[in-house]
Amino acid sequence: MPVAAPAQERAGAPVLELPVRCRIGTDCFVQNYVDADPGPGMRDFACGRLTYDGHGGTDFRLSDLEAMRRGVAVVAAAPGTVARVRDGMEDVSIRQSGGAPAGYDAGNAVVVDHGNGWETQYSHLKRGSVAVRPGVRVEAGTVLGQIGLSGRTEFPHVDFGIRHDGRTLDPYTGTETGKADACAADSRAVPPNTLWNADASRILAYRPSALLGAGLAPEAPKAEVARNGGYGGERLPADVPTLGVWAELMGGRQGDRLTLEVTGPDGRRLHRSEGAVPRPLAVVFFGTDVKKPAPGPWPAGLYRVTVTLRHGDETAVREERQVELR
Repeated sequence: MPVAAPAQERAGAPVLELPVRCRIGTDCFVQNYVDADPGPGMRDFACGRLTYDGHGGTDFRLSDLEAMRRGVAVVAAAPGTVARVRDGMEDVSIRQSGGAPAGYDAGNAVVVDHGNGWETQYSHLKRGSVAVRPGVRVEAGTVLGQIGLSGRTEFPHVDFGIRHDGRTLDPYTGTETGKADACAADSRAVPPNTLWNADASRILAYRPSALLGAGLAPEAPKAEVARNGGYGGERLPADVPTLGVWAELMGGRQGDRLTLEVTGPDGRRLHRSEGAVPRPLAVVFFGTDVKKPAPGPWPAGLYRVTVTLRHGDETAVREERQVELR
């Protein structure tokens, strides 16, 4: 049986630029990759677990709904002609809606035809943001819409997909979905037969875990409030009766250790807590109260929140956030 040629050797394969205008690893994150497992299991191109069974796209996610409301552009990854669009579907998580109507899982979307059987698709766009119409010629970087929450999804993201002659490919490996033979030799590097261009390949180096958000809250932290952007402020009143510390991460593995530390304006550590990820989770939220050091208002000044995630002996994430109390 003949072996299919790598995607970049096929006629007219597009060279892909980043399909989003945000800073990868800071403002937006690759939450899910294409599923490379040919069977009922799941694995991404680096043999990690940032995917799910049968997933055929690359999910560029935002940290919270407030970032979505501010607007993050989705752009054409390569030149082409707009083939199909859909707009008007509400931005709502399936946790609230119960699911998308049959045939509408992609939500608001744009499909771009690149010729020679190549297409890219941009799904789950924000309602009212689609900026192109069928038949319009676009260049790489042309704004198509904004990251949203439409269709069958639980978090704000754009699902970027690429097809050749109707077959879904992984842009990282250039191979058909579920047809990858082995993991990347260097699991953090984009494989050499990728469809991404050099700049995108460098920016999209594999991240098995990332900090989506962290900080202080004027209450015992709640995941739904954090995911709505409710704890995004850099200032809090010093007279809050309860002060909470929280963090949300993606890519947690069972047994990973997460540490939250809070340091006060005078440099003293006010809080340290540690917990284990109970099972493999796409996203994990931790939150707890901080004990006040003395009666009365909290000391005014700059507080530091340090988040550390460890995979065994390896420090996978260590980041700091600052919040002022006054």
